[in-house]
Amino acid sequence: MRISIPLLFSAILVAGGVFAVPLPSVAEEIQSSLVRGAKLYDKWYKVIKVKAPKKAHPAYPKDKKYAKKAKSNWRCKECHGWDYMGKDGAYKSGKHSTGIKGIKGMAGADTAKIVAVLKDKNHLYGDKLDGDDLNDLALFVSKGQIAMDKFIDRKTKMPIGGNAAQGEVYFNTVCANCHRKDGTRPKDMGKSLGSQMGNPWEVMHKIVNGQPDEGMPGLRAFGTQPVLDIMAHIATLPKKKLKKPKK
Repeated sequence: MRISIPLLFSAILVAGGVFAVPLPSVAEEIQSSLVRGAKLYDKWYKVIKVKAPKKAHPAYPKDKKYAKKAKSNWRCKECHGWDYMGKDGAYKSGKHSTGIKGIKGMAGADTAKIVAVLKDKNHLYGDKLDGDDLNDLALFVSKGQIAMDKFIDRKTKMPIGGNAAQGEVYFNTVCANCHRKDGTRPKDMGKSLGSQMGNPWEVMHKIVNGQPDEGMPGLRAFGTQPVLDIMAHIATLPKKKLKKPKK
């Protein structure tokens, strides 16, 4: 009898005493669309393989740090945050602060309504993304947001209930293939994974959903606990500043 890799991985997690969300049936499978939508939220132009806009987004505040950096200010996360709370979350202050609200209020909303917002005169994604792109992004906004405060302590920036020892097992057998065991690869990250935990909301978003235009797998379908365990282990890794590779 042949066993699929995802089913086998799920069984291993359960056998190891870790709760894993049951894998959905084919008819119910929307995880892949949620993951793709989350990557679009992160860096949509990488997902659809087009060049980033050269002109700044008109809705981005002109007095803020990234006002002249179109590559940054056209990203959904740049205004709405990795914790999806915008001005009420991690981006309420600091260099990414814009004073723009998050997307939490759209959680559970009808996707057609969200698509209409994405295409409106404020967001301007109607001529940037096609129908499938808009629907995937809307599905993520409606059904895919993570309740970050349930899983990350805002004061310590540590995952709540994460088991670093178990996370090391997951990391060394999955993540280390690209990131190396000490978290210092690939060098074009600019900083090691250990130092990335200064922004745990971004780390969680990317572990759950993957990295745009990269081979990094998203672990959304395997439940939350393995993600928290991996984050707890990453927090123990060296915090090194990396030298970007020469072109």
